[in-house]
Amino acid sequence: MTDFNNYEIPYIITDAYRTKVAYFSMEFGIDQPLKTYSGGLGYLAGSHLKSAYEEHQNLIGIGILWKYGYYDQARAQDQSLNPFWIEKSYSFLVDTNIKFQIPIHEHPVWVKAFYLPPNIFKTAPLFLLSTDLPENDYVSQTISHRLYDANTATKIAQFILLGIGGATLIDKLNFNPSVYHLNEAHGVSCVFYMLDKWKSVDKVKEKLVFTTHTPEEAGNEKHDIYLCHKMSYFYKLSIDEVRRLTGITDNLFNHSLVALRFARKANGVSQLHGTVSRKMWSHYSGICPIDSITNAQNYNFWADQKLYEYAEKRNFDFFDERKHYLKKRTFEIIADQTGKMFDPKVLTIVWARRFAGYKRADLLIQDLTAFERVFNNTQYPIQMIWAGKPYPQDYPAISQFNELVHFSKSYKNVAVLIGYEIFLSHRLKQAADVWLNTPRVPREASGTSGMTAAMNGAVNFSTNDGWIPEFIKDGVNGFLIPPIDYEALHVHEQDEYDLMKLYEVLESKIIPTYYHHPAQWKTIIQNSMRDVRTKFDSNRMVIEYYKKMYNT
Repeated sequence: MTDFNNYEIPYIITDAYRTKVAYFSMEFGIDQPLKTYSGGLGYLAGSHLKSAYEEHQNLIGIGILWKYGYYDQARAQDQSLNPFWIEKSYSFLVDTNIKFQIPIHEHPVWVKAFYLPPNIFKTAPLFLLSTDLPENDYVSQTISHRLYDANTATKIAQFILLGIGGATLIDKLNFNPSVYHLNEAHGVSCVFYMLDKWKSVDKVKEKLVFTTHTPEEAGNEKHDIYLCHKMSYFYKLSIDEVRRLTGITDNLFNHSLVALRFARKANGVSQLHGTVSRKMWSHYSGICPIDSITNAQNYNFWADQKLYEYAEKRNFDFFDERKHYLKKRTFEIIADQTGKMFDPKVLTIVWARRFAGYKRADLLIQDLTAFERVFNNTQYPIQMIWAGKPYPQDYPAISQFNELVHFSKSYKNVAVLIGYEIFLSHRLKQAADVWLNTPRVPREASGTSGMTAAMNGAVNFSTNDGWIPEFIKDGVNGFLIPPIDYEALHVHEQDEYDLMKLYEVLESKIIPTYYHHPAQWKTIIQNSMRDVRTKFDSNRMVIEYYKKMYNT
């Protein structure tokens, strides 16, 4: 039984990774049964903990136990999106019996810590905080109910729970980390707890590192500084002290800016994002150096091992049989949800990730003439699958999702799926021949879904954004929408250009290669599988964090 009052990592630490790290993240996408994630940020954090386990690193995760998860994705009567929330329970989590109070909204709130043992999902130790306790009033209980709650005050309270609550827990555990790693700025309230504890800005900067995932300034969280103060976000500091220490002079508290001013080092999540971030924050004073560590995903969890085995043995018949089986198995889900029977022999394109405007889920249908020409071609048939979760209050994204649902009703070979969580994500990557990725450049910081698609024998087809410039060699291991000087284009011109080139590449390269040159197609798949395993397995990533961020 683990002694939580004298906490130790329950495996032998590798010498190179002895530095103690506490990794704060609002979400962790570890495995389907544990609903503590919404999308890519969580998948990334989950892979980080899995690879930290595999490399025997001295790292623990700090997160929140969301009672209702993110939300459950269902359909209304007309098949449109219907978000709802179901209470979750987890028999595999351990109640640590650690309870303590933190101030939220000038009121003491009880917090309890739960523990995910490493042997359950093969992760570094993870502690999850909850305020859903009988000792709290109902409003305080709701702080840990819904991930990314739409209510502003509740969201700020969640940030306090992660930051101040997480830092308090670390002290209760006697973990004494050398590094506090913020995966996004949600937990930056820990800075104010640390300032009160050490009375030293230099000591905070010595221990704090920060990973930013947002490639544009407007996308970074900002809240009214007086509301934050009223919510006890600044722990025991006055607003005047906060202004003096953070350098914020207006009335908007910029969480990422404060993280960049108090961290000793920060990183973007791809080489391109590192460049974009350095430029984006360059006009602010007091910013720490911003490096880049490209995101990655855990090979052992996500990859289809049999596909890799057959590829390495060059047993192409078995490889084809395996991919056929994986497609057929996923198509049973499509038949169950939509009543449509997809064919494993047909070229299958998948667009699946969080629905957000800049990701342009609906780009393909913006030219209906081209869509009809390609998707009604019986000589070279194509199947299209969309899936993904919009934020439940992102009404433009929800409208986009519903538009695609209604659009799909007119086609036997087009489907829109619900329930896009880790299980369905895995299945769709196994079923995809082409993994379509259409963000507006340069708005995708990394975009890791294509990595795990490649690990399952899918070929990436993408705009040249996020991690893609480091991966795709056009026509060799994937296909690119040819990049252009996007800064010179208005957003509508950018969309028109990308749409034209998307169909051009699809019709002139992808479809002919798949149907007329199967050996070449298989070579592209195998190049993709090899290259993604070499550079984009998260074991490489967590080793890089120790070298670039933790041990420096």
